[in-house]
Amino acid sequence: MDAVAEYNQARWKALAEVNALFTRPRFDLDVETARVFVDPTRLLGELGGKDILCLAGGGGQQSAAFALLGANVTVVDLSAEQLERDVLAAKHYGIEIKVLQADMRDLSALEKNSFDIVHQAYSLNFVPSCVDVFAQVVKVLRPDGLYRVVCANPFTMGAKSSDWNGLGYVFGEPYIQDAVITYDDQEWVYDRESKVEIGKPVEYRHTLSTMVNGLIGSGFVLLHVSDSSDMHPDAASEPGTWDHFVAYAPPWLSFLARLEN
Repeated sequence: MDAVAEYNQARWKALAEVNALFTRPRFDLDVETARVFVDPTRLLGELGGKDILCLAGGGGQQSAAFALLGANVTVVDLSAEQLERDVLAAKHYGIEIKVLQADMRDLSALEKNSFDIVHQAYSLNFVPSCVDVFAQVVKVLRPDGLYRVVCANPFTMGAKSSDWNGLGYVFGEPYIQDAVITYDDQEWVYDRESKVEIGKPVEYRHTLSTMVNGLIGSGFVLLHVSDSSDMHPDAASEPGTWDHFVAYAPPWLSFLARLEN
């Protein structure tokens, strides 16, 4: 385990301890809300009977939703604490989910060509090379399989809702591939009254060209790109608030790609 993995593992252990937002299992899902949650654009097709890998996606959220839709779900995550939440969610719904503790950069413990869909919630920017992750996905995905990956918008990385200057949001970080971006968690991520020491997010910028060309070079065909489709931007809200910020600086992108034969 390298320093990157050690830091991420320790950070998510602490986040789970304080019940941070992305560590909370979803116990409120039904078939309809599960579909909206994991496939808001309705582009993944019929999920019943599909073999789905939730990559670096522990926490008992996406895994539960896919399983409720009839998929055979495997979760890979570096954090044992996050995987425990997938187990809790499975017990809550009476469904079966397989879990595996592993680094997204090494999926050698999984069989090759064993998944119809790889779904990667926000995690790609926690490692320095997105292309290394794409190469691992190619190994475990079946031909014509789908890969949906959510990542940071490289143009707005490092900007914060507190960066409003009266006219717009200031971008203080140069647009450089491999730049290391460290920032404070948003206030809504976890309770600041907690006494647990939690390290700041440490993320790596993958430029748009690096991600797109990396996917194409790995054998994928891009099917759809979305910028913060799951957000509710409101340019009329109070400047400096999250809803106002995302109206000016969408923080996330998602790609849907198909692996060519």
